[in-house]
Amino acid sequence: MVEPDRLTRFVTRWHARTPRWVVPLAALGCVAAGIGYTLLSDPTRSAPDALPSCLLKLTTGLDCPGCGGTRALWYVLHADLPAAARHHFLFVFALPFLAYFFIAWAGKEAFGWRLPELRVSPKLIGGFLAAWLAFSVIRNLPWPPFTALYV
Repeated sequence: MVEPDRLTRFVTRWHARTPRWVVPLAALGCVAAGIGYTLLSDPTRSAPDALPSCLLKLTTGLDCPGCGGTRALWYVLHADLPAAARHHFLFVFALPFLAYFFIAWAGKEAFGWRLPELRVSPKLIGGFLAAWLAFSVIRNLPWPPFTALYV
């Protein structure tokens, strides 16, 4: 058997000595940074002539699959769910599931909690991705009632 190199040994030792709550705390810090950015930047207020920050929208004029997600998060954080759903319905729909998955994972890693697991099959994930793709296409159609989905 080949002996591991120095970097592999270092990472293995570091991983063994690191408390189990560090990774969930780091992930929570990333989520908090994203929420903080959203709250500080207020994505709902931009100049009428401001260029879009999304490369797809800038080059084609089409809404990308994630377009409206930051504004939807801003409205969710301000408890305005109808406005959040108006900007990105699938994000608002998925948010409680994502939050539960994160809490269940972080609780298990950091504290050993055993919350009931949500079983997500590959078919369900494929169905959600297909719905997201359909939503992304439908929201760019140029005639009513689809123009109401344009953000």
